[in-house]
Amino acid sequence: MRTRIFAGALLAFAAALAHGHDFQAGGLTIGHPHARPTAPAQPTGGGYMKLVNNGPADRLLAASAPVATSVQLHSMQMEGDVMRMREVDAIDLPAGKTVELKPGGLHLMFIGLKAPFVPGQKIPLKLRFEKAGEVSVEMTVDAAVAPPMAHDKP
Repeated sequence: MRTRIFAGALLAFAAALAHGHDFQAGGLTIGHPHARPTAPAQPTGGGYMKLVNNGPADRLLAASAPVATSVQLHSMQMEGDVMRMREVDAIDLPAGKTVELKPGGLHLMFIGLKAPFVPGQKIPLKLRFEKAGEVSVEMTVDAAVAPPMAHDKP
């Protein structure tokens, strides 16, 4: 029994280390920049991360990566029964707040992928902030996660 508990704890710790890559830029912490794998002919992909601002208010103005023709800042929101995705000019990062770029909300959209995103791939990404300036990070393509089965839901 102890061996199983130890093995489980060890696996959880290893998973945390694998997903725990953060980058600093002044008062900004860029937490776990990642993407999901894409299909072979898929022309776009999404990028996600957590932006923790422990400094003065800032704004994410742009992003770029050599793996795509362009990278846009996007938002998604429900309008009635329809999910709408739109490009935004900037993403506000209020002082002392955390802004999460995630599926179904604010995110990066990689347009014109030059090759599919594959699990384990490291993507060089440049983020341009209004005050923090340009920050280079490495985005990891996480393994695909299967959606929960109906019997897994509470």
